[in-house]
Amino acid sequence: MTDTAATRPMSCPVTHAPASAGESALPLRGTVDPADFPPAPEVDWVAPGELAADPYPTYRRLRHEAPVAWVPAVNKYLVTSYHECHEIECDQQIYTADVGGSGATMLRALGGHPMLRKDDPDHASERSTINPTLRPKMVKSVWSEVFTRNARTYLDVLADAGPGAAELNRDYAAPVASQNLVDLLGLPDVDVEDMRRWSHAFIAGTGNLLDDPDIWVRCEQARTEVDALLDVLIPFYEKHPNESMTSALVGSGLPRQAVAANVKLTITGGMNEPQHMITNMVWALSRHPDQQRRVSEDRSLWPAVFDETVRWLSPIGMYPRQTTRPVVLGGVRLPAGAAIGVVVGSANRDERYFDADPAVFDISRPRRPHLAFGSGVHLCAGHWAAKSAVGEIAVPLLYERFPDLRIDITRETRWDGWVFRGLTDLPVTWDN
Repeated sequence: MTDTAATRPMSCPVTHAPASAGESALPLRGTVDPADFPPAPEVDWVAPGELAADPYPTYRRLRHEAPVAWVPAVNKYLVTSYHECHEIECDQQIYTADVGGSGATMLRALGGHPMLRKDDPDHASERSTINPTLRPKMVKSVWSEVFTRNARTYLDVLADAGPGAAELNRDYAAPVASQNLVDLLGLPDVDVEDMRRWSHAFIAGTGNLLDDPDIWVRCEQARTEVDALLDVLIPFYEKHPNESMTSALVGSGLPRQAVAANVKLTITGGMNEPQHMITNMVWALSRHPDQQRRVSEDRSLWPAVFDETVRWLSPIGMYPRQTTRPVVLGGVRLPAGAAIGVVVGSANRDERYFDADPAVFDISRPRRPHLAFGSGVHLCAGHWAAKSAVGEIAVPLLYERFPDLRIDITRETRWDGWVFRGLTDLPVTWDN
C-alpha cells in the first residue's frame, strides 16, 4: 500500500513556516540546542513481567509522569505519548529505522535487513515492489475470494471442535491467518502449522529484548527452513511469475538476500497481527454485548469494529527507532544513537490526543487517526489486506455462522506480550 495523504494516519507537520498570518511558526530544529534541555528521566519501576501481563497501567503512568523516559529494564528510551510517537515517524533523518547494536533484534531474528529497518530511498525502492499486490483493487479482485475460502474452511474446523472444546486462536484465528499468508506469499505446499511456527519464532526473536538463547535457537531453525524453501521458489518465480508477494519481490530484481529478508519480515507480521485481530475483535465484542448487538443488526458497522479494536488493542505494541544526532523530544534531551521504543500501544490510548476516554472500547467514537498501522513512509503495507481478511471477512463470517458466539467463562483466557500483544488462549462457546 502506498503512502498517500488519503491513507496516512496523520500528516507530518511543517515546522518552518506559520500556517497563516499572525500565527507563530514552530522553531526550526536547527535553532534548538539540545544542551539547553534536561536529559530524559530514568524510570526504574517498569517491570517487563507486568508489561507482558497487562501493559496498560504502566503505559498510563508513563504518559502522565515521563512520556519520554530511559527505562533500564528494557534498555531503551520508551516514548508513550501520541504526539511524540508521531513526531518520530515524521522524521527519518533524525529517527532512523535502521537501528543497530544490541537493539537490532529484528535483524538478528530474520538474518537479514528487511525494508522495515530501512529509510528512504532504500525503503521506498523495496516497498514499491509489493505495493501493487496489496492495493485495494488487487485485494478485492484477487485476494478477497481466497480469504473467504480460507475462512469457510476453518469455520468447519471450529464447528467440529464443538462448543465445549473450541479455542478460537487454535481452531480458527491462527490457521486462517496462516493460510491467508501462505497464499499471499505464494508458498505452495507450506502447512499452516509450519507457517505459524515460523511466525512465532520470528516474532519471539524480534521481541527478544532480554536475549533469551532458546528463542535464538528457534529463530535459527525457522530461518534455515525458510531459506531452503526460497532456494526452490526464487528460480521458479523467475520463470513463472504470479500475483503473489514473493513473485513480486523476485521479479523486482532485488538481490536474493533482500528477497529473503522481506519474505521473513512478511511471515513475522503478516500472520501474527491478523491472528490477534480476529481474537481481539471477538474478545472486545464479547465484553461489550450492547455493541455486539448493534453490529449484528447493522453489518455496515464492521469497519468501525475493526478500526476501534486495532486502536484499543494494538497487536503491534512497540517498534524501535534510533536517533542519528542529539535531539529534543517532548521537552527532554536524547543523545545521538539513542535506542528508542515507539510505544504505539500506549499512544493509541493517549488521553491528551483522543477526545473521548481512549481506555474505553467504543465503536461510535469520533474518528481520529491512530498509529496501530504506523505512520508516514512506514505505514503498514498490509493495511488493506488485513482490513479485508479480518474486518470484512473472517470475523463477520464467524458471527454469521455462530450468531451467539461468546467467550467460554468456564475455561481460562490468556494474554501475553507488549512488543507484540495478543490472546494466546480464547475459549469460545455457542448454543447448538
